[in-house]
Amino acid sequence: MAKSRLEEIREIRLEKIEKLREMGIDPYPSQSEKEHDNQNLIDNFDTLQGKEVTIAGRIMSWREHGNLIFGDLQDASGQVQLFIKSDQLEKTSQKDQILGFDDLNLLDVGDFVQAVGELTKTSRGEISVLPKKIKLLSKSIRPLPEKHEGLKDAEERMRRRYVETTVNRDVYERFVRRSVFWDAHREFFRQHCFIEINIPVLEHIPGGGDANPFITHMDSIDEDFYLRISQELYLKRLIGGGYEKVYEIGPRFRNEGLSDEHLPEHIAMEFYWAYADWRDGMEFMKEMYEYVLNRVYGDKRVFEIRGFTVDFSRGWGELDFGEAFEERYGVSPYKITLKQVQKLLDENNVEKTFQLNIPRGVDNLWKNIRKDIAGPVFLVNHPKYLSPLQKPSLNNPEIVERMQPIIAGSELGNGWSEVNDPVEQFERFYEQQKLRDAGDAEAQWLDIDYVEMLEYGMPPTFGWGHSERLFWFLEDVSARHGVPFPQL
Repeated sequence: MAKSRLEEIREIRLEKIEKLREMGIDPYPSQSEKEHDNQNLIDNFDTLQGKEVTIAGRIMSWREHGNLIFGDLQDASGQVQLFIKSDQLEKTSQKDQILGFDDLNLLDVGDFVQAVGELTKTSRGEISVLPKKIKLLSKSIRPLPEKHEGLKDAEERMRRRYVETTVNRDVYERFVRRSVFWDAHREFFRQHCFIEINIPVLEHIPGGGDANPFITHMDSIDEDFYLRISQELYLKRLIGGGYEKVYEIGPRFRNEGLSDEHLPEHIAMEFYWAYADWRDGMEFMKEMYEYVLNRVYGDKRVFEIRGFTVDFSRGWGELDFGEAFEERYGVSPYKITLKQVQKLLDENNVEKTFQLNIPRGVDNLWKNIRKDIAGPVFLVNHPKYLSPLQKPSLNNPEIVERMQPIIAGSELGNGWSEVNDPVEQFERFYEQQKLRDAGDAEAQWLDIDYVEMLEYGMPPTFGWGHSERLFWFLEDVSARHGVPFPQL
């Protein structure tokens, strides 16, 4: 059987590795040097011109012209050109572990190398390093694809993300921005005196959200645990324990389907703020959005997201849940019956893949409205039965003090004044437990320990949570393209 092109290339490169070892050159040394980032050389060329620099990175291109070789060397900051002259490069040396000009044929695109030489410009004006020493740092055996050649399939790109981030700078920079996105949150919290406290991932009772949990088992105590679906209840226990401003950024797990907007494992943030209510929280979140957008995207405030144009410079509006619902369906969500819910679901062709009850039905009817809203806008005045952990309004006990940001047809967060009345919280948990016992797997569990915490006392508190789904939307990418290594 004829060998594939990949098999032929691997054989050639493996032969080169053997040749290098015969020469006494280690193709995978442990020691290396790197004094300058590539971008630093470009940004500070006037200062560094003519000086000796040491750089390191991956060879991304290689062009031979007789006694001259041009190569592009890429590191985390970007690319700089190697301008290799045969009469400037020192000879191969086992002692110094360097390669002379005649042995550069043992290098390939994809190899990591270290170069020491003068920073200069070519006759065409391109900033370059003129090496006097080149050291191999890691010999590649598989060839890199040409841009997306060989990685045309989206799933293959996600499976071999390490290749895609090498050849596709846009994807590489996306995950840099993802890191800055969460760094900006932490900076903002520090400026406002919040404390990040890590809380359990393994829970006896999953709570704080409507989702199916993953189940695992701890052998040492022979107990089943659940991977958390939310950070809420443990962070609020800390508020009950005397902390006034707490948050956590970390993973949470929801045993649900993969989609363009959801991943079972993702990073989320929740914070809790004692002596504040939902209106305080709304102003705080407006500041946070502005801060995070500025840190990640600079002056950019208009985003094209899933077919919507979202302009954050216009400020945030408010949308009343009850008014929007009644305008669309002709019935108040606060007085609606199960029979009316069923009728509206049928009339609006809403797929019923959920346990039918009033909360689930109204929530899915609302989603049918939400999908056409560009935002940014805060949704307010949610029905109490949709909000088992939120405080009822003093003006209208049928609604709660809650808001959600609507951006590009989706809810991208959740904020509320917390229930701190233990009797009321028990009753609302109990109603959720009855829904769960009736077959609604996403209804919340009755958490007696949390109720006991409230019996000791918890001050008025504002809570907020959002996930990296917000980042995916700002980048206008699907969930799996928004994380480095998604489940497939």
